[in-house]
Amino acid sequence: MSSGFNSGAVQGLDNEDLPISSVNDAGTTGERANGGYAVHNGIGIQGNASIINVPANAERRALVDRFSRGRPVPGDSVSILVYGDEKREHGSGTKSSPLLSGTAYCFSSCSMILLNKVVLSSYNFNAGISLMFYQNFISSVIVILLGLCGAVSVEKLNWKLIRVWIPVNVIFVGMLVSGMYSLKYINVAMVTILKNVTNILTALGELYMFRKHQNQKVWTAMFLMIISAISGGITDLSFDAVGYSWQIINCVLTATYSLTLRRVMDEAKKQTKSGSLNEFSMVLLNNLLSLPFAIFLILLFGEWEYVVNVDVAKLPMFWVVATASGLLGLAISFTSMWFLHQTGPTTYSLVGSLNKIPISIAGTVLFKVPISLSNLFSILFGLFAGVFFAGAKMS
Repeated sequence: MSSGFNSGAVQGLDNEDLPISSVNDAGTTGERANGGYAVHNGIGIQGNASIINVPANAERRALVDRFSRGRPVPGDSVSILVYGDEKREHGSGTKSSPLLSGTAYCFSSCSMILLNKVVLSSYNFNAGISLMFYQNFISSVIVILLGLCGAVSVEKLNWKLIRVWIPVNVIFVGMLVSGMYSLKYINVAMVTILKNVTNILTALGELYMFRKHQNQKVWTAMFLMIISAISGGITDLSFDAVGYSWQIINCVLTATYSLTLRRVMDEAKKQTKSGSLNEFSMVLLNNLLSLPFAIFLILLFGEWEYVVNVDVAKLPMFWVVATASGLLGLAISFTSMWFLHQTGPTTYSLVGSLNKIPISIAGTVLFKVPISLSNLFSILFGLFAGVFFAGAKMS
C-alpha cells in the first residue's frame, strides 16, 4: 500500500484491493495511498525497495526511534520498511505488538467489508455514491482533527498539489463507487476471488508501462487466479451480471489507480513543502478531493432524492452501521501502517492474502449465500491462488 500506502482502505476497500507488489515498491502503496492503500485511501499499490528509501542505517535507526517514541517524522511515512529480510528496530515496542497490530488490521479489514455489505444488501440501500460521500466525509473530518491536535503529520494542501492529484482522485472515486456496487450484487466470497484479477491487470500494466518483468511463479499464480475467477463465475448460484460487470470495472480502475499513482507520486511530492507525501496526507487528499466529485455524481444521478425519501435512511441503526463502516475504513489505514511498522512487507502481504479466508467464510455464513460444491471448490482454489501469488512475489 510507497509513501502513500493505503488510502484505498479508508474507503471500504481492503488493502488486498490493491496489488500486493506495491507494498514492496517505493512510490506506491496500494493499498493502499488503501493506503492501502490500502484503502482503500489507497496504499498505491513491486520489488524489494522500502516505502521510504532510507540510505543509511544510522538515519533509519533515528527515524524508527522517533516513531517508537510517538513522534512521527514530519513529511515522512511512519511505516519504515527495511530492505531484504525485514529486520527492523522497534525501540520500546513489545514482543506482542506484531500480534496485536496484525489482529487489529485483520479485524478492521474483515469488519469493513462485512459492514458495507450489510448497508448495501441487508438494508437494500441503493445509493452507493452517497454512502461513499458519507464515509469519505467522516474520514476527512477525523484526519483534519488529528492533524490540528498534532497527533499526525499532515501536509498543507495547495493548488499545485491538488492539480497534480486530480487525475488520481477521479480514478479513486470510480474505484470506490464500482466497488460499492459490485459488493451490493455479488456475495463477499466471490468479490474476494474476483479481486485477484486486479493483480493480473496491474502486472500487465507494469510490463507495458515500466518494463517490469515477473518471475515464472508469479505468472503461474496469475494463471491460477484466472481459472478460479472463471470457474467461480460459472458455478456461482447467485450469479448477477450487473454485479460482475461492476466488479470487472472495479478491477480495471483499481489497477489503473495503482499504476497512475506510481506515475504521479514523484511529481506530487515536489509540490509539497517537505518534499514528501505521507500516508495521512494522502488519506486526506483522496477523501477531501472526492467530496465535490461525489456531490456532482449524487446530483447527476438523482441519489439525493432517494436518500431523502427512502425509509431505511430514517432508521438510527442504519446510520450506526454506515458510520461504523466509515470509521473502520479509516482504521484500516492506521492498523495497516502499524502492522507494517511492526513486521514488514513480506508478512503484511502474506497476512493480507490469508485474511481473505475468514472474510470469505464469514460473508458466506452471515449472509446465507447459496453455494454448490463446485463453487466452494472454485472459491477455495482462488484463495489458494492468492496466497500462492503472495508467496511468489516474496520470492
